[in-house]
Amino acid sequence: MALHPTAIETKLAAARTRLILDKPFLGALVLRLPLRAASDDWCPTTATDARAFYYNPDYIQSLSLDQTQFMLAHEALHCALSHFARREHRVRHRWDLACDHAINPLLIDDGLTPPPNALSLSQFKGLTAEEIYPLLDEQDDSETLDTHAYDRDNRRGGSQSGMTEPDLDRRERPRTPPNSGGEGEGRVGNGDADDQASRAAAAPAPLTPDERETLAVQWQQRLAGAAQQALQAGKLGGELARLIDHLLQPRLPWRMLLARYLSAVSRDDYSYQRPSRREGDFILPSLRGHQLDLVVAIDTSGSIKDAELDEFIGEIDALKGQVRARVTLLPCDASLCEGAPFRYEPWEEFRRPEKIAGGGGTSFLPVFQWLDQTGVRPDLLVYFTDANGPFPALEPPFPVIWLVKGRARVPWGQRIQLN
Repeated sequence: MALHPTAIETKLAAARTRLILDKPFLGALVLRLPLRAASDDWCPTTATDARAFYYNPDYIQSLSLDQTQFMLAHEALHCALSHFARREHRVRHRWDLACDHAINPLLIDDGLTPPPNALSLSQFKGLTAEEIYPLLDEQDDSETLDTHAYDRDNRRGGSQSGMTEPDLDRRERPRTPPNSGGEGEGRVGNGDADDQASRAAAAPAPLTPDERETLAVQWQQRLAGAAQQALQAGKLGGELARLIDHLLQPRLPWRMLLARYLSAVSRDDYSYQRPSRREGDFILPSLRGHQLDLVVAIDTSGSIKDAELDEFIGEIDALKGQVRARVTLLPCDASLCEGAPFRYEPWEEFRRPEKIAGGGGTSFLPVFQWLDQTGVRPDLLVYFTDANGPFPALEPPFPVIWLVKGRARVPWGQRIQLN
């Protein structure tokens, strides 16, 4: 039996209220999205344009109350995580899949019940959409559970890997909502259908660059406020809490921060030491330089991709020339790489050794044990890693910078976020 539109609205309101009570973080975000009925010619399930929650009444009718909560939270997280502003050069359909793969495991881990056909793979749990995107097959024809109405231009931002115009058009056609039945089945009567059609929201236009930027700032503020409310209520934990902590960290370019630290410890200064009498009576300043002893440790456990490693080494090479640094390279997974240490004088190019063995587990102990056993006390140690492994119990007597890919924490030292 079909539900009257008012009954659909009541169901959505009940699901939203339960989220507010049981999941205050998600509930606070969902409250930011007005509920708008939409026609099935563009919204077969649910949708968002980062301004509102659009829903197909037939689809909401087919869901349980728990599944309705999931869909409300799903759209709210797309907005709170600024998926509408983070696609950049990426292919739209593949990016949409990555976003759903990133969100759904978070909601399932938080105890919500997904509807049928929700994308969720265990290997993507804990990864961001940017990390999932390159792991997806370019020809993946999976469909997202919802419609991402903030960005409908498939052809912008990269090649569709040989897709033809009909292929692009086919992806734009609306999908039949699950469990909606055949024509006329499970739908409201003619009078109700006419009323729904008159109230149905038209498909919103994609966001402009200015709108994306403005909404990204607004949703970042909403994310922080919702997290604060949930923490005060003691109802925020698990992978969702770790993700929020990661997203709310200050976003500063890691190259700039690394350059700042290297410049600070290089200690170039002027000396006013009294010269010999034979040099005259005047004391003139002379530039006194300190050669920096820099140790660079690289996690070779397999979590760091070759392209990322090459980019990091190139950045260190550019910086070391500016501060006159002698570099000692220590590649390490669960043990130091064979042939380590690799040493580079200030005038030598800092380059990747021809062979760096790795791919095993991760441990940070070997690097610090080697430094302790050899008596090396560097001016600075820079460790490039995902920070997933055992750390030494005690902080060493020299500064350590961790360039971290991912969301793992470090027990001491200065942590700089890479992605």
